[in-house]
Formats: sequence, C-alpha cells, structure tokens
Amino acid sequence: MNKKQFFLGIILASLIGGVIALAGASYLTRQNSASNFTDKQDTSLVNWLSDDKFIVPDGINFVASAAAVTPAVVHVKSSVTISQSQRGSDPFEEFFGFRNPEREMKPREGMSSGSGVIISEDGYIVTNNHVIENATKIDISLEDNTRYTARVIGTDPTTDLALLKIEAKGLRFVKFGDSDKMKVGEWVLAVGNPFDLTSTVTAGIISAKARNIGILRDLENNLQIESFLQTDAVVNPGNSGGALVNLAGELIGINTAIASRTGTFNGYAFAVPSSIVKKVMDDLLEYGTVQRGLLGVQIQDISRLDESLSGGLTTSRGVYVIDVNKGSGGEEAGLKSGDVIIGIDGIETNNVAKLQEMVARKRPGDKVEIKYLRNGKESKATAMLKNISGDTNIVKVIPPKIVSFDGVTFEDIKPAMKERLGLEGGAGITSVEDNNWKKSGAKPGFIITSVIGSGGRNKINNSEQLVEILKDNIGEEVVILGLYPNGQEYYFEIKIE
Repeated sequence: MNKKQFFLGIILASLIGGVIALAGASYLTRQNSASNFTDKQDTSLVNWLSDDKFIVPDGINFVASAAAVTPAVVHVKSSVTISQSQRGSDPFEEFFGFRNPEREMKPREGMSSGSGVIISEDGYIVTNNHVIENATKIDISLEDNTRYTARVIGTDPTTDLALLKIEAKGLRFVKFGDSDKMKVGEWVLAVGNPFDLTSTVTAGIISAKARNIGILRDLENNLQIESFLQTDAVVNPGNSGGALVNLAGELIGINTAIASRTGTFNGYAFAVPSSIVKKVMDDLLEYGTVQRGLLGVQIQDISRLDESLSGGLTTSRGVYVIDVNKGSGGEEAGLKSGDVIIGIDGIETNNVAKLQEMVARKRPGDKVEIKYLRNGKESKATAMLKNISGDTNIVKVIPPKIVSFDGVTFEDIKPAMKERLGLEGGAGITSVEDNNWKKSGAKPGFIITSVIGSGGRNKINNSEQLVEILKDNIGEEVVILGLYPNGQEYYFEIKIE
C-alpha cells in the first residue's frame, strides 16, 4: 500500500466514524425529547407441516407476524390516585376520622403506562395486573388511535395477570399459541409500547423456559406462580402486558419483567407463558376469580438443598418434597417427605417453577398423574387437587351491581378490594359527568363508605343502598365520606339535586 492509499483509507474511516457518531447523537436527542378464549382468527403467515414445524418462504421474515399482531396490541394508560401530605389538623377530622379537604392538598392523579393484548373480537384484553393495579380509570388506545375506557373483569396477582373489557365488536385479536411447543432457540417477537412508543416490535429468541426470578414472592399465601419464558427480545418499561408471539403470530406469552440493574433492558426479559395465561383468562371470564388446584406439598429445587437433605439422594433432577400437608391431595396420593417429583402428567419437572406451572393449569377437583422417586425407585400416583380451603369446590364471584344517580355511576366493591382495604361494604364511583358532583370533588375510583345527611350518618353497604339514601336527601346538603384505592381517606360536601 502506498502513502496515497494509506491516507485515503484514514480519511474514509474518519468520515464513516463521523457518520456513526452523528447518528448516535441524533438518536439521543430524540430520546431526550421524548366466553372461553378458543376462537381462531384466520391467518396465513407460514406454511405449516404435519410435524408442527413451519417453512418461512424467504428465510426468516418477521413482517407477516408483526403485521398480524400490532393491530391487536393496545396501549393501556391507568389513572392512579396519589395521596398528598396532610397539613395540620381539624376538629371535623378528629371527630369523624376523615381529612378536611380545605386543610389538605387534594389527591392528584398519576398515570401509569403499559400494554395489553386483544384476545377476542368483542374486546377482551389481557394485560399485567401491575399495569392496572389500583387504577381509578383505564384508557385503551388501539394502533389506529381509537380510544376506549376499559373495565376490569378480574385480576390474579399470583400470576400478575388481569382481564379487561372494552365495548367493541369486530376487533383484530391474537389467537393463543402453545408455549409448551416453543423450544429454546426459537425466534419470537415482543410487541408493545415501551416508553410510550406505540406499536414497537422487537425480535429475539427463547433463551430459557420455566424461569423463577422471585419477582412475585410473598403474595397471597405464597401461591405465586413464576415459570417465565426468558427471551433476549428487547423489552423496556411500557412493554408490560404486551405480546410475545411466535413467527406464526400466535400468543405464546405476556411480557412481564426484565432483568436489569438500571430499570431498562439489559439483555433478558421474562413473559408469562400462554399455557398459564389462557387458563387464568378462562377462569376470570367464567368465574370472576382464578380457580387454583393445589397439590398440598412443600417443595424445593434439589440444587438448593443443603447437604443434610441432598447427601443421600441418587438423582440431581426433580423437585424435593420437604413436607406434605395433612388432608391434601398429595397426602391422599401417598406422597411423603423425601420423595422427589420428576414429572406431572408425563411432562418432566426438573425444577419448582415447572412443577408449579403444570399444577397451576388445573382446577380444584382435577386429577394429575405424579411420577416420583423414593429411595431411588421410580413410582407413579394419581392425586386429586384441592383448593386452599381443602376441598374441591369451585368458587364463583358474582359480578358487582352497577347503578346510576344524577350523572354518577356507582358499583359494589369487589371482595378483593374489601379485603385489601379492610372494608365491610361501600360503593365505588366508576364514572362522573361534568356536573355538580365533579365540581364537588367526586372522582372515578373513590369509594363511598358513609353519607352524613338529614337523617344522621349512614354507613354504606352497597351501591343500591347508597342511591336510596341520596334520594332521601334530595334538596339537602350532605357530606360524602370514603377513601381511594390507595387507602387515603377523604370527604366532600354536595347538595343533592
């Protein structure tokens, strides 16, 4: 190489480096400014073969899958009431135990943002529970910017899932795929709204299955289920509740969490597998609450056992049974402390996460076949799963009654909300027209627990009783007392017209 060629190479390298640096600066500037769900949607994305493999015509191509899925992934914005610090005391507050709005800053509205996936043409949407938890209002935006207000059908904190409903017909939706058939190394797409960047699609592979990352620990009697699909598709805040799909555009997971020390994507993301999602959604739709079948055993990964327990084992695979609850399905099936469960219904259970996932697909009264090792000898048993109460009953939650009065819609408080806030009853405000109620401070999400009127103080048990009391006070000024879903107590005065 002569000197002329050498210097020409340096100049070209400098120019290319300058272009890359400018592109990066431009990107940073932009960033800183910034019924049962079994219906099948007609799609023809790939050519399927009889052995469940598929052929993509021109090699790997994400275009068809992305085009099919993005119209069915929505932007979920939840309004959440944020409490403000109290300023001083007041005799009214000391007597009634509620804060005086004149002496305290009013609660302000916060906003959380996430994603959701339409799973039926009539507007049922799956998302994460943490996206809509404690929301006073849930706004849904479709890819074409059509907007709806959603209502909550049911939630399941133990899997971090929630089912929403919007009033619409003929919507594009994503059909369920089979997460069991997904293999480590297969391509997947993550679709959602990271950082409010709507309809964002990223690609990656399944990095691992049946991951437990401890993000849902200490929830509801330690009944949490973590058996995540792990992927390296880029997922960031705002992707929660969005779709993880295969190349056929089928839902194989709901993006839920990331492994990060910074709060943004750092290499791995985690999704609830569709095997769990579909079961939870079907339960919430049919019963209003999730039906959990329990084996009734205390278990531990063999790899995490101390030497005193693992020393005598002849296997390094499976789930170790520490103890068996009395009267449980596990005890009735003959399981004992020291057994090692290596399979459920013909599927290997090499860790706790996989065993929990397999059992979580069942309801009380369902039976499972258990393969286990005892003293190195393999055995099988059949166990009937029971609920947390120790029986096989299915519990159905009655939908809350909804009534209207003077431009305000009220509904009965759901049992889970009552339990969380320690309430015996109450009536929640679901919507308020722009009228005297709104001017007085009534907001969606506020829970009315008492009304002080001409007949004294009345404790509110349900929405119908509230409306009757309000009708008895027409023409009178009353005091409405209650609290927000975050537990902040509040009151306002209004003349009933």
